[in-house]
Amino acid sequence: MSKLVIVESPAKAKTIGKYLGTDYVVKASMGHLRDLPKKKMSVDIEHDFKPVYMPIEGKEKLIEELREDIDNSDFVYLATDPDREGEAISWHLKELFHLSDSFSKRVTFNEITKHAVQDGIAHPRDIDLDLVDAQQARRILDRIVGYELSPFLWRKVKRGLSAGRVQSVATRMVVDREMEIRAFVPEEYWSLEAELKTQEGGMFTASFHGDATGKVELKTEEQTMHIVEAVTGKAFTVGKVKRGKKRKRPAPPFITSTLQQEASRKLSFVPRRTMAIAQQLYEGIEIGEQGLTGLITYMRTDSLRLSEEAQTAAKEYILGRYGADYYPEKTRTFRAKSNAQDAHEAIRPTNVQLIPDEIKDYLTPEQYKLYKLIWSRFVACQMADAIMDTVSSDIVSEGYIFRASGYKVAFPGFTAVYEESTDDAKASDTTSGKPLPNFDEGDSLQCSKLTPAQHFTQPPARYTEASLIKAMEEKGIGRPSTYAPTISTILERDYVAKEGRSLKPTPLGEGVTELLVDKFKSISDLEFTAHMEEELDEVENGKISYVEVLRRFYDGFEAALQQAEKDLEGQRIKIKDEVTDEICEKCGKHMVLQSGRFGKFLACSGYPDCNNTKNIAIQTGVNCPKCGGNIVELKSKRGFPFLGCDNYPECTFMTWDKVTKKQCPQCGSTLFRHYDRETGEAHFVCYKEGCGYKEFISKRTPRKTKAQKEAEAKAAAEAAGENPETAEAEDKPKKTTKKSAAKKTTAKKTTKKTTTKKTTAKKTTKKTTKKAEDGEQAPKKRVTRKKKTEATEEPVDA
Repeated sequence: MSKLVIVESPAKAKTIGKYLGTDYVVKASMGHLRDLPKKKMSVDIEHDFKPVYMPIEGKEKLIEELREDIDNSDFVYLATDPDREGEAISWHLKELFHLSDSFSKRVTFNEITKHAVQDGIAHPRDIDLDLVDAQQARRILDRIVGYELSPFLWRKVKRGLSAGRVQSVATRMVVDREMEIRAFVPEEYWSLEAELKTQEGGMFTASFHGDATGKVELKTEEQTMHIVEAVTGKAFTVGKVKRGKKRKRPAPPFITSTLQQEASRKLSFVPRRTMAIAQQLYEGIEIGEQGLTGLITYMRTDSLRLSEEAQTAAKEYILGRYGADYYPEKTRTFRAKSNAQDAHEAIRPTNVQLIPDEIKDYLTPEQYKLYKLIWSRFVACQMADAIMDTVSSDIVSEGYIFRASGYKVAFPGFTAVYEESTDDAKASDTTSGKPLPNFDEGDSLQCSKLTPAQHFTQPPARYTEASLIKAMEEKGIGRPSTYAPTISTILERDYVAKEGRSLKPTPLGEGVTELLVDKFKSISDLEFTAHMEEELDEVENGKISYVEVLRRFYDGFEAALQQAEKDLEGQRIKIKDEVTDEICEKCGKHMVLQSGRFGKFLACSGYPDCNNTKNIAIQTGVNCPKCGGNIVELKSKRGFPFLGCDNYPECTFMTWDKVTKKQCPQCGSTLFRHYDRETGEAHFVCYKEGCGYKEFISKRTPRKTKAQKEAEAKAAAEAAGENPETAEAEDKPKKTTKKSAAKKTTAKKTTKKTTTKKTTAKKTTKKTTKKAEDGEQAPKKRVTRKKKTEATEEPVDA
């Protein structure tokens, strides 16, 4: 018999299986197998918030397969991800299959490499119940808020709304920023720049700074023009010149939040996409002769710690590739924030010698970009400082001072590999960041141009996904695993919309936030939510009971909910519609934006007198090949996008194909990309009447239909000399037995299970006897199963 290792995903199972050999069977649970049922709260509030867990609907077959694998194994390793969620999945597996402590252990891998996997298996441990309790507390909190507050929002605002601890606070942050922007009053200010020329012909620009009394702010045009008139045609002289050196340190290695921010800035990846690609890199990619290889360490972390092994590998690479000057005198270490959990290392490549450009052919474009970002940041964080030669000079004319500053790179250091970008980096003015020509104190300069310019102060910028994650991290809202799903949720719920890369609250988001701020401080308050995260960390560290955390929260939340019901009795809050310029063709009123099951659509503002609705047409900029009208992107009733002519119903052209930027070489019309599911072929096609141009692009193996699969199975059976009908008949009783068993009474179920256990006992006796004959010690009992005498499941102790 073999040892069973249970992980979450098939990709991870495949990679780990490669490192463990034939003595181990690695299977995937596909995430959670047990959870709180969706159709009811499933939390017994009156009995210490006891959760009622049930097998997840639709995973019955997978559960039975894993149960069979467990019965055929000597030992079970629970190897889910090394975080709270992974710990909880392992605990649920142990509880679901009633695994005894003596025959199941927890193992974790911070990276999926041969050394890490084998070391993890060699050092198993018990499940950390404090970690499990922290996850349970978060899950139960979210369930309580969702199942008690969401129905309140349905009654008072709009059906289908949801509320949550973190998503409501994230929405409030976006709303508060929008309120700041609306309340902002711009102020006028001016700048004055002088284009100067040295005696040797060097050109540079200096900005007005002030006078002998110090810095002077230019507030008005009159003030600015007075200075222009005073210095026009007058001499400019170099005053004080200050030269120096400036050292620039590299950014620390990535943690979850900084990876999501930088991938958004540099790669334009949304956080959810970043985490999905990082998961692929973590679980393993086929790399030539090396086979499946985990490329990065675990990507959900808030720790800046790096292992000595990783630092040594980075040192060897830097010394070999760049030389001793590029490595600092002392190995760099970075200190995490005080509230960091520090459970895992920072995000880094598992093998620094796997250089991105050398394995590019094995990665998708997105995988390559993200891996290169992680690899470069890690290498750079272990390199020497960059050194800049800086110069700053005051230029004097008629008592007024203009200032010029610049720098040039004396030693690139870590910037030879990587430089961090920022969301709110102000565009550096024309007087800084550029090398200045050579000049000395007392030199005369020629002014070729004076440029006064009017400006107005700008409101704070709207959040982007990257800057919102940064703000959430700074305020202690959420944890590494929650940033991406939180932002996805508030976008999907239509509380927030994206305009370009900026996040803007919708009228719905503003209305719900206003209600929550007024009635539910514990849900919408940033400090309260941050404190709740700290308490969950204390649960993880074993300092406080999770039941106590839930009790503290629930007492105030329930009181606020009851008070809100009284205050708003008989009332319903109206959300302001977002009016568009579109005119209803039936009644002439403006159309408004509404959200439905399949996204946004236009509805007449005259509802219920006029119930006209229409899809939101997205302009493609392409002419219709049939009538010459505009091709627009629309959505079907089921929410699937398609292309059609905006002259409908006069023109009925539509297609599921994708529009391209290519032009037909025969008639000049726009080509569409067409994919044939039956043949697997993709073509560029022209739909202009009378043209018929078609250009082959590629071909892939199409998905087999059920009939094709059955035909192939039948042919294989005949080739093996079997009777296909007999083979099918042998397989069918198994399915029939399961179906009929589901219809039996509870008593029959119990009888059947008892019989099965007796059979298992006989098998075990035979195995024990055989091992005893071979001189092996008889194994202890592996699994302790609980008898069930009722069809319904009982609540599980937390």
